[in-house]
Amino acid sequence: MNEWILLAAGFALLLAGGEFLVRGAVTIARSFGMSPMLIGLTLVGFGTSTPELVASVNAALKDAPGLAIGNVVGSNIANIFLIIGVSALILPMATNRAAFRRDGPALLIATALLVGVVLAGAIDRMTGAAGLALLLGYTLYTWRTDSRLLDDAAAMHGQEADEVEMPGTSLPVAFAITLGGMAGVLVGADLLVDAAIVIARGFGLSEAVIGLTLVAIGTSLPELTTSVMAAIRRHADVAFGNIVGSCMFNILGILGVTALVTPLAIPAGIAAFDVWIAALAAVMLVVFAMTGWRIGRREGAILLAAYALYIAFQLSPELRATLGLPAA
Repeated sequence: MNEWILLAAGFALLLAGGEFLVRGAVTIARSFGMSPMLIGLTLVGFGTSTPELVASVNAALKDAPGLAIGNVVGSNIANIFLIIGVSALILPMATNRAAFRRDGPALLIATALLVGVVLAGAIDRMTGAAGLALLLGYTLYTWRTDSRLLDDAAAMHGQEADEVEMPGTSLPVAFAITLGGMAGVLVGADLLVDAAIVIARGFGLSEAVIGLTLVAIGTSLPELTTSVMAAIRRHADVAFGNIVGSCMFNILGILGVTALVTPLAIPAGIAAFDVWIAALAAVMLVVFAMTGWRIGRREGAILLAAYALYIAFQLSPELRATLGLPAA
């Protein structure tokens, strides 16, 4: 029972910490004159993935590579199937065409790279460094393109900053909020990983399955909150852009940093099944987004149904056996 209390505490700290960290950092950046476009592209787009980053590095350092890899793959699956699905049910999501013509193919390329390194059986430090270099290059390219064109894509990144800024907050208070958020993420990730390992062993599940489900959902809570609130405020394109950016950062940034800390072996189940579901999710997202340039409630319901089916396969030995998958 104690591990479930620790798990709940970890979830709560990750959600609150992730929110405070991003909001405080954005407010500080605005105070120092950083452009809203650049803030949206970096601090918001990548900042909401901080819980995934800390949890994966923490898991890797505790010799739980399956949990670390599972968290990244599972977070991308949850981002698309769960968060886009929920957001689209709240409000059909219009796609920012200018941004998605660039970001959609980039997401597919990053996902293809993920499939490649997973099938290779391990992620070493050189691969991790290459992922970070690609992320930096893509971020610089996006920033330069948006700065030059000042089109709808640039406006969307600016709106991402507006969604989370705390107007009227003094600089000292913003610093305190940021530090508090950082502490919350660090402590929450530690509690979450420790509890998840104990729960996995208690139920006879692999650490990879717990990473793909419980931990992935928990570390995706900041993205869920940001996207749902943006949808409620009728800024669905901002919610959509945030998820695409988060998926890119998960693959190139989080796996890159984690592999630099310690090389990661890939669990057989993730290579046989889960990475392909992540690839399917990315393809479905691109197809849905480019069909009428919106994701409607019907598409949202399809995505949620796909996530429910995915979770069922994760937790049911019988269903996994029908696909010839390794036992959980």
